Amino acid sequence: MEIILASQSPRRKELLELMGLSFTIKVANIDETMTPGADPAEEVGRVSRLKAMAIHADEDALVIAADTIVVCQGKILGKPHSKQEAEDMLTLLSGRDHQVMTGYTVRKGDRLLTHTEVSHIHFRPLAPAEIRAYVETGEPMDKAGAYGIQGKAALFVSRLEGDYYNVMGLPICTLGQSLRSFGVRILGV
Repeated sequence: MEIILASQSPRRKELLELMGLSFTIKVANIDETMTPGADPAEEVGRVSRLKAMAIHADEDALVIAADTIVVCQGKILGKPHSKQEAEDMLTLLSGRDHQVMTGYTVRKGDRLLTHTEVSHIHFRPLAPAEIRAYVETGEPMDKAGAYGIQGKAALFVSRLEGDYYNVMGLPICTLGQSLRSFGVRILGV
């Protein structure tokens, strides 16, 4: 069965490879704007569905699409558009709990399965100089919430509850179960 990852994220590519899957990449070109005031968990799932539906694929091909956001104090944090916005996001996260939500959709023909995974993260208090130094590395600029847990921002995380890989952008434990329900063999079974 052909598997298509509807994402250009190097982290999602890496995580699917970790699962031992062979796949191709096709990028979905959609409007990822979230509806103001809507439930963030529902919105991230909705965006993943839009991405999955935007990919042209054969009826028997399997499409995997995902979207990740960070939510802190009710505010949705996507990818920063500037260094200042990255600093502002990290300042908001400093010393606080927040949630990382990844919505993913698996599509084969007309069958769709959408799931949103939520992980809870706590950042220790961050000094302004630390935030600026981290932003200067460039690492925050293509990541929701302006940080990557698998990179230098690991120094900021004092507590994590939930799926670590969800924070990277793809909850591989639940995704693996979802893929099995579509007939994908994982670890040979």
